[in-house]
Amino acid sequence: MEKSIENIWKEGFLKSDALVAPTIDKLYKQKSNHIIDKFKRMFKVNLIAIVAFSFVFLVVSFLAGIPLMGAIFFVSLAVLVVVNKRLFDDLKKIDKGGSSYEYLKAFNQWIEKQVAINKNMSTFLYPVFFLSFIIGFWFKNTDGIPLGEKLLKEVLVRFPDVHLFYGIPLVGLVAVLILVGLLAFFGGRIYLWDLNLIYGRVFKKLEELMADIEELKNSTS
Repeated sequence: MEKSIENIWKEGFLKSDALVAPTIDKLYKQKSNHIIDKFKRMFKVNLIAIVAFSFVFLVVSFLAGIPLMGAIFFVSLAVLVVVNKRLFDDLKKIDKGGSSYEYLKAFNQWIEKQVAINKNMSTFLYPVFFLSFIIGFWFKNTDGIPLGEKLLKEVLVRFPDVHLFYGIPLVGLVAVLILVGLLAFFGGRIYLWDLNLIYGRVFKKLEELMADIEELKNSTS
């Protein structure tokens, strides 16, 4: 009768502190490599897509007469790409020579670091993206007059008693600040939602693989 996976696992231990038997570890290492390599490809493609989008958006914004929006957006995305490119370089340095479990643990630690950094960045990036739209359209040239000044004149005609703060309607400024605060507060959650949308299936497979290895490990302890 063929040996069960658990028996192969138990008999394969050469040391009391070994994690997996060589035969089983080889199988899990293949799965680990496949899933993590898939994540690396997706991550690389995502970075390339962000770079391409930032350049296209920059060109379109200049053609549309809102260069400030495009410039701020471009710089913000450039910072995002540079930070994640460095993180990606660290990911490629993870040693594949150890056991599948150690490889997965190292990858999981990298994921936690990457998520924490990007989550913190998102509290700033989303408000910056929003402000880039406000600034871009405010200074958009319309017949030689910035769009913001044109709108301000119309507001003052309709609401002459509106309170101004450095030439800006106070109610509008408060509304913008509230939206900026909300984006800063929810920025991390928005990022996690976006992360799960793109990489959710890969993370789920990794969790299942880790759970399988943990279960086999516990069954032999």
